[in-house]
Amino acid sequence: MKIVKIELFKVPPRWLFLKITTQLGIIGWGEPVVEGKADSVAACIKELEKFIIGRNANEIEDIWQILYRGGFYRGGAILMSAISGIDQALWDIKGKHLNVPIHELLGGAVRNKMKMYCWIGGDNPDVVLEQAHEKVKDGFKAVKMNATGAMEWVSSIKDVKTVANNIKLLREEFGYDLDIGLDFHGRVHKPMVKRLIDELAPYEPMFIEEPVLTENNDALKHIYGYTSIPIATGERMFSRWDFKEILHQGVVDIIQPDLSHAGGISEVRRIAAMAEAYDITLAPHCPLGPVALASCLHVDFVSANAIIQESSIGIHYNKGYDILDYMSNPEVFDIKDGYIELLKKPGLGVEIDEDKLREAQKIGHDWSNPIWRHEDGSFAEW
Repeated sequence: MKIVKIELFKVPPRWLFLKITTQLGIIGWGEPVVEGKADSVAACIKELEKFIIGRNANEIEDIWQILYRGGFYRGGAILMSAISGIDQALWDIKGKHLNVPIHELLGGAVRNKMKMYCWIGGDNPDVVLEQAHEKVKDGFKAVKMNATGAMEWVSSIKDVKTVANNIKLLREEFGYDLDIGLDFHGRVHKPMVKRLIDELAPYEPMFIEEPVLTENNDALKHIYGYTSIPIATGERMFSRWDFKEILHQGVVDIIQPDLSHAGGISEVRRIAAMAEAYDITLAPHCPLGPVALASCLHVDFVSANAIIQESSIGIHYNKGYDILDYMSNPEVFDIKDGYIELLKKPGLGVEIDEDKLREAQKIGHDWSNPIWRHEDGSFAEW
């Protein structure tokens, strides 16, 4: 099971795929990317190749430890995303080699299907109802949207009053037949969080995500006791050490590590187990492609505290190149009554259309998130 080759594919809409090939011809796929910094992650993988080529692909844990601890400087978005993609590919190889899905290797499934949600926007109220109806038609029973557009450090009362309109529209249209998560997206600063919660609370969102930026997690202790709405965060946290303090403090209800940023299947499984010990739930972040989604689902299937899974199927980022477009077996991600059923094929269970990938690589991408500014010209969080 010697690793003999590593290939990278930078493809639209904003993704980076990794292919690891073994001496036996078994192939594993990973998705190592930081949105907007795909080239940086690709360069990191190139630097890590010397620790991977020639290794036995079965030695997943030792490879993970070497990639993480082998350098003097550890953690961070770039290194951990590179490790994530490599880890995903190694689990894919091992599952294929043993002819079992990854969740069997992680101890076996604790559920036979996983509840899903998808993003519907939220910056613009004109599209909220239209997109929500599309997702319900596609089989979803839960959605997530941005709670706000750009927000000043202290916004006007007029701006605050408009924030609740989107979720109000959805509640009036769907009642309580649709679960609605609200993503603050780190756009809101501490002075505005409580006031926004006051406006949103009557419409009973499923959760509030990233009420403050991760670097301001110390503010969660002031927010957590203020509301009964579950607090979610974690997409910009990259290892169990990043999650340790908020788990210990008990200032979060839902953690959202990203399987392509937070150390892959190996590390997020550990983070999930840590959270379970604090009676905190898991809902992995996943605005990415099919390998990332499959990796999330395998961890969800074996984690008793997993409650819901994000998917980017059909979101606006993916125009012309959706998750399913890169797959030969898109049916494994069919949404049935709000759920995706247990993945049963060996490894990750997704079959990548390599011809489509190689064609898309010729196009590539140079995606970066927009830069927003306030009316006075100062920087606004996106």
